[in-house]
Formats: sequence, C-alpha cells, structure tokens
Amino acid sequence: MTDQHRTVVIVGGGFGGLYAAKALASFKIPFTLVDRRNFHLFQPLLYQVATGSLSPGDITAPIRSVVHGFSGAHVLQDEVIDVRAAAREVVLQSGAVLAYTHLIVATGSRTSYFGHDEWKEQSCGLKSIEEALTMRQRILGAFERAEKETDATQRDKLLTFVVVGGGPTGVELAGAVGEMSRSTLKHDFRNFDPARARVILIEAVERLLPTFPPALSHSARRALEELGVEVRLETRVTGIERGRITLASARGEESIEAETVLWGAGVTSSPFGEKIATAFGAERDRGGRIVVGADLSISGHPDVFVIGDLAHATDATGRLMPGLAPVAIQQGQYVARRIRGTARPFRYRNKGELAVIGRNRAVCDLGWIRLSGFPAWVIWAFVHIMNLIGFDNKLLVMVQWGFNYVTRKRGARLITFEPGPD
Repeated sequence: MTDQHRTVVIVGGGFGGLYAAKALASFKIPFTLVDRRNFHLFQPLLYQVATGSLSPGDITAPIRSVVHGFSGAHVLQDEVIDVRAAAREVVLQSGAVLAYTHLIVATGSRTSYFGHDEWKEQSCGLKSIEEALTMRQRILGAFERAEKETDATQRDKLLTFVVVGGGPTGVELAGAVGEMSRSTLKHDFRNFDPARARVILIEAVERLLPTFPPALSHSARRALEELGVEVRLETRVTGIERGRITLASARGEESIEAETVLWGAGVTSSPFGEKIATAFGAERDRGGRIVVGADLSISGHPDVFVIGDLAHATDATGRLMPGLAPVAIQQGQYVARRIRGTARPFRYRNKGELAVIGRNRAVCDLGWIRLSGFPAWVIWAFVHIMNLIGFDNKLLVMVQWGFNYVTRKRGARLITFEPGPD
C-alpha cells in the first residue's frame, strides 16, 4: 500500500493526535482529524487560566491553523459516536461515516472522583477550558464575597480553599492560590487581609509528587509551606458537601468548613474508551484505559492505535507509562512512523519531570540532574514556552509571564459569568 492510498482517521486533537497529524503530514500520508472542539488545548498550563495568570487564548490554538498547509490534511469539528470494526468505519454525530485503513484514538481523559461522582457538584476539576474558567470564578468569587461578608465565621469559610491531590496539578494549584492570596491580592481588598486565606493541600500517600525523587518531594513541600499552604499527607477525602469537606487520617475523621474545593486527584478514561473496547474486544484496566501492545495497537487489530491518556501502555520493564504530555507527543510521532512502515516497538524517552510551586519555586528531575528553586523554575518556564503550539502563543505567554514577574500581578483576573447562589 502506498502512502497516498492510506486513509488515516485521528480521533482527538490533543497532544497525541496533533503530533501524529504533524508526523503524518511530513510523510505525505493523508489523514482526517476529528475533534468536538476546534482548538488544541495546552493542558499543563490550565491551572494558570484557573488562577488568573493567563487567558484561555494564550494556551489554545485553532486546529485548522496548526495543520494549515499540511498535505492531505482534513479537519472536522465533530464527534465520533460509533465504530464499525468489521467495516473499518467510524460514525460521526453529524451522521457522516468515515472509512479508514488506520485508526488513531487519542481522546484523552477526564476527571475521576474515584466512584464518588456526587462530589463533582461541590468541587471543581481541571481538565478543560470550561472547568478552568469555573475554577477561576469560584476562587476569585470567594474573595469578592468575603469583602461583603460581615460574619467572621462565614468569611473564614469563604477564605478556606482545599486542594485535593498532591500530584503536579494539585501542587501547582495550591502554590498558585497561596501566592495569589499573599502577593497578588495583597492590596486589593479593604475589609479583610487576603493573606488570611487558608489553603490546604490533601494527599492520600506519604509524600507529595510521588513520581518524583523523595528529595524533590520534600523541596516542594517546603516551598508550599513558605507560601502558607497547609500540607496534609496520608489523608483521604471521605465526603464533600456544600461548604464542607470531610477527611480521614491516622488522627481520625475531621470536617473542614470550606466553600471552595479544587479537585486535582485523579483522571479516568474518556467515555469513548468504552466504545473502542466494545468494538474491538479490547482489554481495559481499572481506570478504563485500553491495554495496547508494544506498538501501541490493540491486540488483534494492528491498524488500530490508542495513544495518550486513554492508552494503558507499559515500558520494557513493565511499568505503566505516565499520563504526561511528552508521552502522548512521542506516541503520536511513533504511530505515524509505524503507519509509514517502521517495525520497531515504541520506546519512551523520559526527558524528565517538572512541577512549579510559585514565583521562583519549582522542582525539576531531568534524570541526570535534579534541581529545585529558581534554576528549576527557569527550566520549567523555558520548557513550557517551547512546547506551546504556535509562535503567537509562545510570545503572548512570555510577555504575560514577564509582566506578572515584574509587577506580581495576574492580568486575567476576570469573573466571566455570574457566581452561583450564596
């Protein structure tokens, strides 16, 4: 089969899908990319939208603009609702049917509440632009409501922020809220001191950032505590209701009065994963991810690939590959090479892990060197700017970060819709 006679359908325009598309274009292999959104989202910086450092447009790029000029590129804003494995077709919500010779599924993940979906209404996840804007509204809205509140107990409740999850998302969120209350909003309110805000970070295991070396985990904790964040380790969430979160630890059960709960504790596969598993008889793990082989294909279906957060892929040692952007990027590039004809199994080249805690505070594990503090923060900023899609996004974010750094202000502190009822 020649490259021009291959018909590749890519489902999802995240890191995996987009980098697969770019690689296919370089091989002059035609493809159709389907996504229900018309933009690519740089998820690692979502928390900066949620805390007012960046605007949504700074971390998004129209998919059509990204693939503009690619030979054989076709983009559809639509949603795949069914797969006909025998016919090698996907059915779109619009009613269109696309035939394929190769299928790449990169539909990502969504927030997991570990079987307690009822907690979703009383907390806020961070996997989409909509969730980031909702989170921003709740954080900034809490400060605005505190300005009007005359009851000291109720004000303390409004100024208590609980972040669930001690991975990179939770650590970055807690650090950003802590920095916002003690620096950014320092002189903005008249009836209370924003530095009185209480930020609590909850983690179920014995240390933060469990995939990082212990020394960096301890550095991250120290940096958070310098920002006034209370770190609670080996503590589980047992209940969330309006204005209250219940925790359990070795000390027993504790109830905290808090109006704002920010959820960064876990993810699960996208709903489309179930359709893929049913259509191709694929195995799924406990998190709903599709188990794939060394070439990232589904067993028995060598032309159907699952990549990114939806894939349960292991390295040569049998260790599960993390749900990180660099993994999805490399998987997307590899699958394009696989379709082109390479026979080599996928091998993830770990270029390190990064997490930022606040101004001049970060931790960085590059394998050959481990850093914390300002040097790690510089590396973190450089890596994220370079990985943004589009020159204009790189420039905008660099300028905005420069402004924030010099002025200690956040330029996107907008409440864009009405807060919920008090």
